[in-house]
Amino acid sequence: MKIVYFFMLPLILLSACGQETPAPPAAVRPVSMFVIGDTAAAQTHLYSGEVRARHETVLSFRTGGKIMARQVEVGERVAAGRVLARLDPTDNRLQEEASRAQYRLAKDEMERYRELRDKGFVSQSALDAKEAAFKAAAAQAGMAVNQLAYTELRTDHTGVITAILAEVGQVVSAGQPVFHLAQTGEREVVIAIPESRLDAVKVGAPAVIEIGAAGDGSHTLNGDVREIAPVADAASRTYAARVAFKSTDASVALGMTARVWLEEAGRAQHARAYRVPLTAIFQQGEQAAVWVIEADNTISLRPVRIGAYRDEGALIVEGVEAGQRIVSAGVHKLTAGERIQPGAGGNPQ
Repeated sequence: MKIVYFFMLPLILLSACGQETPAPPAAVRPVSMFVIGDTAAAQTHLYSGEVRARHETVLSFRTGGKIMARQVEVGERVAAGRVLARLDPTDNRLQEEASRAQYRLAKDEMERYRELRDKGFVSQSALDAKEAAFKAAAAQAGMAVNQLAYTELRTDHTGVITAILAEVGQVVSAGQPVFHLAQTGEREVVIAIPESRLDAVKVGAPAVIEIGAAGDGSHTLNGDVREIAPVADAASRTYAARVAFKSTDASVALGMTARVWLEEAGRAQHARAYRVPLTAIFQQGEQAAVWVIEADNTISLRPVRIGAYRDEGALIVEGVEAGQRIVSAGVHKLTAGERIQPGAGGNPQ
């Protein structure tokens, strides 16, 4: 019996070698997936800014001199007409006294010449000269009084002192900035718009403003773009814009950080577009394409037309539809018909 098994064993081994070994299953590549959603041509962009006063005034003396007293501090609220600082009035007071003396002398001369003219002792032209001298002396005396009053710096508006640019003992000239005053009233948010978005932001565009530090939690207000600077900042190459809003909330203070959402008109002339990540675009020469994920998780390359490239993504205006799934990363490593395992890649905000 052992002899029979000895001869049958080679036959069993040969028959086993003739059968094909099944191939291992092909590896499934995991990829990031993006679901296309409907996106209007008007986009919303977020900007950071600072709450500022609608009217900001630089205060200065109307005459020069040495500052003898400063009566306000930064952050102090002042009422209209309040004295903020004083100059040394010595020279101005002497000038005012001299002008008054000249005024009294000219007045006496004019009255005496009027009496002489009535008696016929002087001509009319001599009286006219004295009257002209009296008017000049009166004007000079009035100017001296004004110059003495100018040694006190008063504010014309109610507001908050935001900066002090000169201190006691400093000699200032007429018109030299001494204080910055933020007037009470309207508030605005100052933001910086980059060159790439300048043509999409227009005066009057609606805005949503969020001031996170105001009160309890975030404080949301509605506003609009009031003005856009015509010239870019030399350092940042951005354009300053002011977004006006109305609020009676006292907790919205000057200098607070604010976030502004602006609705900007799309630069591509299309009513509807689809925004996708820039990493989802597969460039074939001059033709752009995306990898579309089919129902069975295989992929196919779909040519598309790009309406605009932006920082937050590309706007596809032709070639895809809302709801389709596309590969959002690693597009240059894929092949047509390949089966993939889609994962969440996240939609751009």
